[in-house]
Amino acid sequence: MMHGMLSILSLLVENRPGVLFKVTHMFRSRNFNITSISVGETSDSNFSRMTITTNGNEKQVNQIAKQLDKMIDVIKVEKLDEHSTIYRELILFKIKISSSEDNRKINDLARAYNGTIHAVRKNSIIVEMTATPEQINAFENLVKPFGILQTARTGMAALLRGNDV
Repeated sequence: MMHGMLSILSLLVENRPGVLFKVTHMFRSRNFNITSISVGETSDSNFSRMTITTNGNEKQVNQIAKQLDKMIDVIKVEKLDEHSTIYRELILFKIKISSSEDNRKINDLARAYNGTIHAVRKNSIIVEMTATPEQINAFENLVKPFGILQTARTGMAALLRGNDV
């Protein structure tokens, strides 16, 4: 297992079947772990953007970026600097509610973190949050004492600030 700083890679790829498999297989064959991955079609349906987060030292991440850049289905690879990048994840929390006071406290926390409340039931509540991983982790730590019943978390989506395309 490789340790190091979290790195964000943004890939513009051909929007074709099997490209995701080829990219993830390349990570696997070089014994790199993908921390998160998100893929979505761009405004041009011929292309998709993948945002991959991984851990490794600078040399290792540069090596993986070079390998990705050699793949025929990969149009462009960027190693994003977290300070000049907007990055977010989406998470859904299903949280246990034992009382109306719990409901109020969770609502207050969700508002403080710009979360959205969904599906309020007698014994549970679902909170949707789109935020940085750090903000999500901070919210998660605050609601853990209530009892987190389930979570569903996307991979990170990221774009570099500025005029670069």
